[in-house]
Amino acid sequence: MFALYLKEIRSFLSSITGYVVILVFLITTGLFLWFFPTEFNVLDFGYANLDGLFMIAPLVFLFLVPAVTMRSFSEEKKSGTIELLFTRPLSDMQIIMAKFLAAVTLIVFSLLPTLVYFFSVYKLGLPPGNLDAGSIWGSYIGLLFLGAVFASVGVFSSSLTDNQVISFILAIIISAFLYLGFEFIYSLDLFGNIDLFIRSLGISAHYSSISRGVVDTRDILYFLSVITLFLYLTNFSLSKRKW
Repeated sequence: MFALYLKEIRSFLSSITGYVVILVFLITTGLFLWFFPTEFNVLDFGYANLDGLFMIAPLVFLFLVPAVTMRSFSEEKKSGTIELLFTRPLSDMQIIMAKFLAAVTLIVFSLLPTLVYFFSVYKLGLPPGNLDAGSIWGSYIGLLFLGAVFASVGVFSSSLTDNQVISFILAIIISAFLYLGFEFIYSLDLFGNIDLFIRSLGISAHYSSISRGVVDTRDILYFLSVITLFLYLTNFSLSKRKW
């Protein structure tokens, strides 16, 4: 599995895809945080925090992560190499995990340079270092889990079709519903006593919770459960080839 994982990483980094994803993420977040005159602008806002980054990044990931994962199995199906892939001495789940972990690694690579933003805000504080570091590290953990959920959704979507564009669109739709859909349903206030339960089914509630700097095991279990669900759905989707 490790060899396949390394192969996937090399595939990302030997093509323009991985670098474009990282650059687009950094440029987009950087422009909103430091240049565009918006509510997210650190210099205009006047407070030493990175709240803007953690509000913008999920929306950027909503498009970039599906772009990374859309080729995971779609390309294998289209090129006819998927059967060769499954002749390796690996279980289906190990192959899925290798592709999923490679996508998560690329997400980590895109987040690491944003530590420069953290250092900049740290120095801009009055006095320097006057910021809520616990909340920022909690937000980083939440963002990593959120990206991992989007990656699991993307791998699942890629297993359903040999068309990368369809995989990309499907992953965006499912990820957007998980992130924003349950919040929208909750805002309609239609279900009375179960409104809070409906909200808790969405990513946004748990991402907001963990971003406060308190890493609650319930939030961790939620993210791990959603990731596991979509990885098993991927396994089920691919197992249909044996029928």
